[in-house]
Amino acid sequence: MRRRGGPPKRKVCRFCADKIDIDYKNVSLLRSFITERGKILSGRITGTCAKHQRAITTAVKRARMLAFLPFTVI
Repeated sequence: MRRRGGPPKRKVCRFCADKIDIDYKNVSLLRSFITERGKILSGRITGTCAKHQRAITTAVKRARMLAFLPFTVI
């Protein structure tokens, strides 16, 4: 069986493409960037650029401090 060739398709940052603002109060958006255990997913997995990955990290940490998101899920 042969593998289909070519490099894997690069993911596009959805914040750059759709001009979405990252806000710590938008919990439904932030939940898609954390695991079910509460850990922040990397930019490689989510496909976000470095600029927006830093903003996501800051927003998730801020939402945790204000009790919008849990620190851990047991």
